[in-house]
Amino acid sequence: MKRTSFNAGWEFRPKVNQFAEVAGRTTRHRAVTVPHDAMLDRGRDASEEAAGAYFRGGAYEYRKKFQVATEDEGKRLLVEFEGVYRDAMVYVNGAYVTQCPYGYTQFRADITPYLRYGADNEIRVEARTHQDSRWYTGAGIYRDTWLLTGGPVRIAPEGIRVTTLEVDKKRAVVEVAVRVESDERVLRTVRLAVEVTDPEGRVVAQGAAPVTVEPGRCATARQRLYVREPARWSPDRPALHTATVTLEDELDAETVTFGIRTLRLDPDHGLRINDDPVKLRGACVHHDNGVLGAATYARAEERRIELLKDAGFNAVRMSHQPMSRAMLEACDRIGMLVVDETFDMWTSGKSAFDYSLHFAEWWERDLEAMVAKDYNHPSVILYSIGNEIPETGSPSGAVWGRRLAEKIRALDPTRYVTNGVNTALAVMADLAAMREKEEAGRTDEDGTGINTFMADPAARLEALATSDLVTHKTAESFAVLDVAGMNYAEARYDIDRRLFPGRIILGTETFPTHIHRIWRLVQKHSHVIGDFTWTGWDYLGEVGIGRPQYVTPGTPQPELVAPYPHLTADCGDLDITGHRRPASFYREIVFGLRSDPYIAVRRPEHRDKPFAGTPWAWSDSISSWTLPDAEGSTVTVEVYGAGDEVEVLLNGRRLGRQPLKNFRADFEVCFEKGELLAIAYTGGVETGRYAVRTAENVRRLRAEADRSVIAVTGGDLVFVSLTLTDEDGICHPASDRPVRLEVTGDGVLAGFGSARPSTEERFDGPDHQTYEGRALAILRPTGPGEIRLVASAQDCPPAMVTVVVRDDEDARASG
Repeated sequence: MKRTSFNAGWEFRPKVNQFAEVAGRTTRHRAVTVPHDAMLDRGRDASEEAAGAYFRGGAYEYRKKFQVATEDEGKRLLVEFEGVYRDAMVYVNGAYVTQCPYGYTQFRADITPYLRYGADNEIRVEARTHQDSRWYTGAGIYRDTWLLTGGPVRIAPEGIRVTTLEVDKKRAVVEVAVRVESDERVLRTVRLAVEVTDPEGRVVAQGAAPVTVEPGRCATARQRLYVREPARWSPDRPALHTATVTLEDELDAETVTFGIRTLRLDPDHGLRINDDPVKLRGACVHHDNGVLGAATYARAEERRIELLKDAGFNAVRMSHQPMSRAMLEACDRIGMLVVDETFDMWTSGKSAFDYSLHFAEWWERDLEAMVAKDYNHPSVILYSIGNEIPETGSPSGAVWGRRLAEKIRALDPTRYVTNGVNTALAVMADLAAMREKEEAGRTDEDGTGINTFMADPAARLEALATSDLVTHKTAESFAVLDVAGMNYAEARYDIDRRLFPGRIILGTETFPTHIHRIWRLVQKHSHVIGDFTWTGWDYLGEVGIGRPQYVTPGTPQPELVAPYPHLTADCGDLDITGHRRPASFYREIVFGLRSDPYIAVRRPEHRDKPFAGTPWAWSDSISSWTLPDAEGSTVTVEVYGAGDEVEVLLNGRRLGRQPLKNFRADFEVCFEKGELLAIAYTGGVETGRYAVRTAENVRRLRAEADRSVIAVTGGDLVFVSLTLTDEDGICHPASDRPVRLEVTGDGVLAGFGSARPSTEERFDGPDHQTYEGRALAILRPTGPGEIRLVASAQDCPPAMVTVVVRDDEDARASG
């Protein structure tokens, strides 16, 4: 079917009561371009839920006028929505067409029966959100929309599936299955041709055959093609092939990209891709795009994958819902492995009005939509059927788990199935019974009382994960999986090798502060195929779970929820603007991917306060030697490194050498301005060095665009990094100030903000305060030409960026 962007020309407003509107109380629509996050418009309130970053819920409606030509009568027209959050209802010319309760499922509305040809038509979409998630979801039509147009005989949407049946160095056997639909009233035979091209665009296989379709039915045609000396897809060499399918007489044509690769899995060799062992260096990520909110632009998704791969990750787990099509395509191109996930809940709700209310009726359609979207993407290696599902510790939960796993296997037998099981949640009902027993004066039989578990979340989870209770209660839920996904249960890695010799394990979610010992376990055990940290990229909502905290008389233990106006979880290796934090460089060193050491300096204003962060909280440190008012004071310097020992020099003076333990060493240094240098050694030989220097007074506001030429369409954006620096270009993180933007030309400001974890500032205006000397502006093109941005800050000359906007072909050619 012909695919045309349907993103332009929408109007939006909060949903109004029709009776109130009749009485004259109404709200005007305003023009928007989707993707659009309606929740950002609602603003924040301290009375709202911390899980959603204190953003207000609500109901919203979109409408769009469009015309359908008279010559399109007799064709099939669909509107495809890649994601509407949540409880979407679609109407055309006042008539109900379809709905989709799940906010992350791609769905289509067949608008053909409701159209007026040669005249104006109106499509209206309603969405609503309210206390239905544990994180910031955004709202409205937050992903792309498409108009699909097809003739009476056509290739079905997502009707091409490419499967690698066999592959070696000399040959690959590729099956191309094509689903052909017919609205004809008579039997119809058409000729179907398939052509496969390699990454360089050369034709490497082709075939053709007739296919007969019955009236009002569909037929699946399969062709086995043989590709000689195939370029195989892998994270290190993401070679993509293209299959072009054509129906004769220009009835229809579709093109899909795919990768030729093999997957193998066993407890002795772990995961192998093309017979090469792979350990997953994984990042859990939420779906929001920071200052864009939940709005899903292709370039924003691509940039996230680029930066995560640059930081040392080779896999992402979308948490906890199906990944966008744009991110999957980016993972294919860049070489990032994917665990795509289905649900955060099944039949047991976690929020007052969450998807558990619809799960039993809609789960099959949601799984079908996810697999249909993912099938041709070589980056996808695992499907996850859930995250921290409380039912997994019960027989009925195991029944549901088997049901979901078998459904996925029926849809796609080429990938593996996992489930992110939290062992504490799986036995929560048993823990409640234990608590009642202890309150009655009795102790638990195996000596692991509930009070022990409550003292420290990490210690509690570790003790519980290895208990006989968990071993017994989760046995069936793990058994229905190809890979046992374990959240915060690395304590099981050793014992499960003995208890369950055939069990293959993936750390689907782990504490970032434990990576040094977790990665040793991953490397030690062949049956453990990788680790996914919580989290690779910071996100909106679940506010403050990773923020630095300190012991006070009123708060002897860390608190999981931060008060208003906290905005972010504050626990990502990368912050919401994409800037790498100290934990990211430590992880890169632990992974063995960085030879240079790294310096992180603890903030001196908290020096005498006992740290009390959660296990998601890194130290309260920054990689900077700009510390106003600290002259002559002692500061703690953390040095991360992969060698035997590390030496620190201040302005050329040697301050000492220490052995590296767990990839780090701490130094107490009397601060003075200048240069702090760390040198790593292995066997007495220098293996790398890293320095931080003091910034003088802020003199410049530097503006840097990520690219100088972009495309008009295709979800392209410009990311402009804004940095306060001294005369030498050194970032000054301790002299934040407001920045004002002026955007002119052929583009608009799509978002503007910083990584400040607690703020009342909005992302949709031209003014924002820097955080640690940095801010990020995002520009969206509106037509071919130029976009000009001028940024101004106190005591700095204006900074200007100019970006050329071209049509897609020109932009790709110049890139």
